[in-house]
Amino acid sequence: MDTRVHRVNDLIREELGKIFLRELEFPKNTLVTITRIDTASNIITTKVYVSVIPDIQQEKVLKVLNRRIYFIQQMLNRCLNMRPVPKIIFHKEEKTSDAARVEEVLEELKKD
Repeated sequence: MDTRVHRVNDLIREELGKIFLRELEFPKNTLVTITRIDTASNIITTKVYVSVIPDIQQEKVLKVLNRRIYFIQQMLNRCLNMRPVPKIIFHKEEKTSDAARVEEVLEELKKD
């Protein structure tokens, strides 16, 4: 991976984390985690993968994020001292649920 893209990913993860904490309200008793950031090599778009616990709140959290995406993008534009600032696109993280399923299978195999 290009070092510039890697640095942009780290910077976006850090700033979005701050925005999530300070500016957004998620459903009660819900943990929202940015699991990974995937910025295009031309730094025009960024896919932000979000994990939500409990799983049943995932759709609600994505609705909140997509409803406030313009506000989040504006906050990110102000925080980052770079041009262009990539356009963010939120996705639900599916690899964490796959990993949890693998863990369950491994635990079952240990018991047998």
